[in-house]
Amino acid sequence: MEITRVFDILESYTTKFRKDDVLSAKENKQWKKYSSDDLINYSNLVSYGLLALGLTDKDKVAIISNNRPEWNFCDFGCQQVNIVTVPIFPTISNTDLQFILNHAEVKAVFISDKAIYTKLVAIEKEIPHLKHIISFNPIEGIMSFADFLELGKQNEVAEKLIEIKASIFPSNLLTILYTSGTTGTPKGVMITHHNLVSNILAVQDFAPFESWWKALSFLPLNHVYERMVCTLYLYKGISVYYAEGLETIGDNLKEIRPQIFVSVPRLIERVYEKITATGEKLTGFKRKIFDWSMRLANQYELNNQNGMWYKIQHKIADKLVFSKWRAAVGGELVCIASGGAALNPKLERIFLCANIICLQGYGLTETCVVVSVNHFGEDNIRIGTCGPVIDNVSVKIAEEDGEILVKGPNVMLGYYKNPEATAEVMDSEGWFHTGDVGTFIEGRFLKITDRKKEIFKTSAGKYIAPLMIENKLKECRYIEQSMIVGENQKFASAVIVPSFTNFKEYCKDHQIPWTTNEEMSKHEELKRIINEHVKIMNKSLAPYEQLKRVSILSKEWSIEGGELTPKMSLKRKVIKEKNMEAINKIFAVED
Repeated sequence: MEITRVFDILESYTTKFRKDDVLSAKENKQWKKYSSDDLINYSNLVSYGLLALGLTDKDKVAIISNNRPEWNFCDFGCQQVNIVTVPIFPTISNTDLQFILNHAEVKAVFISDKAIYTKLVAIEKEIPHLKHIISFNPIEGIMSFADFLELGKQNEVAEKLIEIKASIFPSNLLTILYTSGTTGTPKGVMITHHNLVSNILAVQDFAPFESWWKALSFLPLNHVYERMVCTLYLYKGISVYYAEGLETIGDNLKEIRPQIFVSVPRLIERVYEKITATGEKLTGFKRKIFDWSMRLANQYELNNQNGMWYKIQHKIADKLVFSKWRAAVGGELVCIASGGAALNPKLERIFLCANIICLQGYGLTETCVVVSVNHFGEDNIRIGTCGPVIDNVSVKIAEEDGEILVKGPNVMLGYYKNPEATAEVMDSEGWFHTGDVGTFIEGRFLKITDRKKEIFKTSAGKYIAPLMIENKLKECRYIEQSMIVGENQKFASAVIVPSFTNFKEYCKDHQIPWTTNEEMSKHEELKRIINEHVKIMNKSLAPYEQLKRVSILSKEWSIEGGELTPKMSLKRKVIKEKNMEAINKIFAVED
């Protein structure tokens, strides 16, 4: 099936992919499934409803919601009448929400619940363009999604819809994605149908996709990563099941037994932490077998490079240990796609050994989204890299500073109403400057070494690349989050958020009374465990990279708190400002 506009995908659900669970989500603790016909009918009703409200192709419509089938119906409904969508993260701050709605001049907004409506009410006088609010969950005094669909049903204009769809070109603007970024005001990334379609076609064979597959979706649809992958699922006829929330992922995996899901590294790290925590509770022979299997996994090499004796041992470990890991993620998983940040090579190696295939990729909102990705097929995976560059996309490494430059059909039109910011990242030859620093391994596999803006220099003139050190820190299961500091200082250090969940288990096992997170963050045993890990980690670092001191914090960083972006990247400036007192103390003490 050839597609040129994203909504062309719907055509395949009239003939090729007839199924009763195209999209599914939990309602009242039961899976509610939407069929092929539902996908097409509801999308069409959204289109009719928007036209009935008087919206035209010059208007913008925002979607502020958790992941649910209605999100897709609204997305496709807008596409079909050439209305540009502006997806917004539900936990966005009022300041950013007001900025985006005004900047994009949003006329209508689909929301999921009352919490978002409360935010809109708080800023209603400051958002004059907004005329219509439609809520998926019923809210008194607001048009419900059911009523909106009924409006569409009463105003069906099938011929007009066909006419509008025929007038839409691949080059038409599809969506504006506002990146929260790590600093400054949100920038609206303009993505066309062609940007998204080209990326889907380029990665459609990166795994052995089958239309009978099921995918679990839990990363936010308002972010280009999950949105692109869910569109790819629909293109390949794969059923999408939306998780109830991050805390239910484990249960949902066992319920639906998916073949694929995409994740950010932090969630993969948590799976690993649960595995090691379970192993540490074993005793006797079972503990010896677990420890032996972990040593085996740490030695794993791709393409049968370990030899025959390793292969024999691996079969035993797989039957006794690794098969149980696969059962914990549903038992039918073919692969996990990892993106948004660097996946620790140690975890990648261990999961590959256990036949839980983690395919790390690289991309940005501005490249909609994939630039390179490890994938199935002969010799297409390298541990510690983001894989080969995808078809029709070009990448070069800037000679002067190692920055990754990208050119291709997936690169954005530019930043909405912001030619100055566009000019900063797009050069005269059409290369997009990513701000990431990288290199090619074996001339083919792209490896990200750091963010250009995040590399800093100590007072001794030595450059520190924080991401690599932060990943090493998080190999300790008692460290949840970390940020390296030390710009213009004599040495590098770190502020660390402990894993209170894991330390609470440790305290329970060692008869240490638990009080509060704040008090336990100062506990001598936690300090000892973390400092011991830092001491071991330092041996693998150059002398100027080694951490001289760390400060343990008592509060987790979050999206809601403003310390993390929606894809869970650190907002370093915010974290630094909020923890200035702790950071100053680190460097106030003389060696």
